[in-house]
Order: sequence, then C-alpha cells, then structure tokens
Amino acid sequence: MEQALLTTKEAARYLSVSDAFLERDRWAGARIPFVKVSSRAVRYRRCDLEQYLTSQVRCTTSVVS
Repeated sequence: MEQALLTTKEAARYLSVSDAFLERDRWAGARIPFVKVSSRAVRYRRCDLEQYLTSQVRCTTSVVS
C-alpha cells in the first residue's frame, strides 16, 4: 500500500494548524507521528494525521481527574 507523504506545510493545512504548531510538537515529543526521510526532511503520513484527529475527539471540555 503506497501512501504519499505530506510536507509539514501540507500536514499543517490538513490539520488546520500552523507550521509552527507541528514544529513545536516535534520538538516537544511528537504527539503526532512523523517520518524523518533525511537529516532535514520531515514528512507526515495522512493515516497518522487522521489517527491523531480521532484521538482528539472529546465529548466535554471539563477536566476529569
């Protein structure tokens, strides 16, 4: 199964966030999985972005301890 890899800019557009959001996420521990294709090139798989979005679905804004 071949899947195109998205650049940071494309992934940010897909998630409706800024490029900086994804860059900070990678720096802070990467809640959103990414693929490091070279020393400077980072890519995202669409299936990982969809899984991240699914994991963020909430039914309430209250904090449960």
